[in-house]
Amino acid sequence: MTDPSLISILGVDLEVKHIPLDKPLAFKDKAPSCVFLHEGLGSVALWKDWPAQICQSLGCEGWVYSRQGYGQSEGISDVRGAGRLPSNYMHREALEVLPALLAHLNIANPLLIGHSDGGTIALIHASQFSVAGCVVMAPHVMVEDISVQAISHARDHFEKLKPKLAAFHKDVDVAFWQWNDVWLSEAFRSFDIRPLLSKIQSPLMAIQGTDDPYGTMKQIDEIAAHATQTRLVKLENCGHSPHKDQPLEVLQALKYFSSSLGKIQRH
Repeated sequence: MTDPSLISILGVDLEVKHIPLDKPLAFKDKAPSCVFLHEGLGSVALWKDWPAQICQSLGCEGWVYSRQGYGQSEGISDVRGAGRLPSNYMHREALEVLPALLAHLNIANPLLIGHSDGGTIALIHASQFSVAGCVVMAPHVMVEDISVQAISHARDHFEKLKPKLAAFHKDVDVAFWQWNDVWLSEAFRSFDIRPLLSKIQSPLMAIQGTDDPYGTMKQIDEIAAHATQTRLVKLENCGHSPHKDQPLEVLQALKYFSSSLGKIQRH
């Protein structure tokens, strides 16, 4: 696995890490590049070695990056003022930043693997661009009261969370407040990507834990209702991070999903 480097995308330096194909498998020529999209407080470092494990198991290369303001990527000036994220920040990431990054890396038809906000970004991107497949863990397709309550709780306990998060972000205040402020804004309460879901033509898998404090099972049920090719994975004893809480189950689901890419048809 290579060390992260900074790549200028749309005038912003983003932290990007490449996971090269280690031991090519027999189906390597058919394996798409995996692109990992992190959660609202995530980064390259916070994924730890999970993307590398997945790429090795699937026999593919991978790419991980930190969005602006996260990890070692370029920061945001006046993040709680003039630099505050707009309520459509995930649309911009999915429809402008991610396509520019994929073009720079010469990646066509990636397998997108997104967690939380990253899952939402993956869904928006897949509704407008061709992808080999889309795997989303604990995504948000609309705003639920449970999400607002959990994010409010995080705000109230930020000083306790700060030391842990600081290990993964060069500016932990920027990383936290850009996410927290937009999610708790009045404008964001109407966020809803369900009208886009029926436009997704690629194979799709949605994973949700039964004990997720940030969202209910309705999130992935709504995906399946609008994109009928969706495979649902509902995990018991699992919170907001399925890949951490139930790693073996998620790995098996990913292996099964990736092995059937190209065979999945919409109903």
